[in-house]
Amino acid sequence: MIPEDIQSIGDVVAIRWSDGREDFLPHEFLRENSPSAENMGERDIFGNQYGGDGPRIFPGVTVTSWSRVGNYALCFVFSDGHNTGLYTWEYLRRLGELAREKETL
Repeated sequence: MIPEDIQSIGDVVAIRWSDGREDFLPHEFLRENSPSAENMGERDIFGNQYGGDGPRIFPGVTVTSWSRVGNYALCFVFSDGHNTGLYTWEYLRRLGELAREKETL
């Protein structure tokens, strides 16, 4: 699936997908789940983990802009300056499912 429309509405990013599904992803949730090495960490060739152990909560952080990366991802710019995570369409769909689960808990 690919997004047909992406909008920032208040403190959420709303995505309407080509299959009609709509996801509403809070800005803080997107920042907390950034797939960047800074946020998730990265492994060297020996399997040693670097990074990814810092705070995972970003209260008050907002999405200030985003740009498409090819035809497979978005790169968000956050109010705290973070801008290195590439959110593939597949990853955004999974985040949409996680956001729905959090709403029902």
